[in-house]
Amino acid sequence: MNPAGSVTPTPEPVLTHPCVRCGTPIPLDDAMCERCNPLGLKQPASSQAHGTVFLGIAIAVLALAVLGRYVVVGIGPFTGHVTAVAAAPPNLMVTLSVRNEGTRAGSVTCRVYDPSVAGIGPDSSYVLSPDIPPGTTMTFTKPVTTLGSTVKTLAADCGG
Repeated sequence: MNPAGSVTPTPEPVLTHPCVRCGTPIPLDDAMCERCNPLGLKQPASSQAHGTVFLGIAIAVLALAVLGRYVVVGIGPFTGHVTAVAAAPPNLMVTLSVRNEGTRAGSVTCRVYDPSVAGIGPDSSYVLSPDIPPGTTMTFTKPVTTLGSTVKTLAADCGG
């Protein structure tokens, strides 16, 4: 029983984390519980575990970068321009001519816009080309839904 006026201190909570093998709550300084490490062998340091994870992530990022480079090498650059614009209310039908200067077939996203409007604003639309064989020019027609239905001069930027 406490004497009058004295305050019982609140015990500090013990911070724990799960044992790496069985999940039993153990102090932060340990990696394995007494049951998983009965001989008290030296446990791996947290820097070892974190270093291994960091190394694994770094290797994965590097592998994805090399794979990504291999997948897209030889595709493009592309050049394109608008060859025709026709009304198709409430939209426009835009005919584009796009050339693949690369050594592999690929497609490109072209930005179709009104060249009289400065900047990249809401008055532009994006059109995906079909696969274009290497070294060839393909002409295709696509609907454009964000530029109204009034026929006007349009331009295209196909990334290159």
